Amino acid sequence: MSAGRVVDADWAQLHRTGIDKRPVPGRVAVRAEGLDGDEQADRKSHGGPEQAVYAYAREDLDWWAAELGRELRDGMFGENLTTLGLDVNGALIGERWRIGSALLEVTAPRVPCATFRGWMGEPGWVKRFTQAERPGAYLRVVQDGELGAGDGIRVEFRPETRVTVAESFRAYHGAREVMRRLLKIPGRSHKWDSAAKRVLGD
Repeated sequence: MSAGRVVDADWAQLHRTGIDKRPVPGRVAVRAEGLDGDEQADRKSHGGPEQAVYAYAREDLDWWAAELGRELRDGMFGENLTTLGLDVNGALIGERWRIGSALLEVTAPRVPCATFRGWMGEPGWVKRFTQAERPGAYLRVVQDGELGAGDGIRVEFRPETRVTVAESFRAYHGAREVMRRLLKIPGRSHKWDSAAKRVLGD
């Protein structure tokens, strides 16, 4: 479990960023806007109730570490939750996770931005991250609670309409049939409606 404060950074999109997440000891409250003590500079793109918490799998970080030839610590991709033993990209949009006393719901994949590119400092990073289709997942907080490092993740609900995080990432980038399926998911993030207008042209 990781959190970060907003700091000045010339390479960031808004010249300020909270992407540098560091492990947090003990238990931390999580509410509609995210973890206590966690900040985002660009709340339009990286915060708010629909993107309150970001989860990325340790297994995917290890895959990237091999690709990049460098170690990647927990929180390196700006994630709040670094999971182990859970296929985050195979989770369903609308799926709900019980972590500690909190209940979280998968809302969307992470779409790489210029700040992420600047933070990583890797050539062609946005394109490489997109092509790998290992985006990780944003979550909304359905039920406030507390969570801490080492808490298990129990899947409590999966929606009838099945669209995985990886599939939704492809929908965002133009997969029309997947986008049509995604629009059938009750309670989906409102951002999918605007994305659908761009992809489907309806």
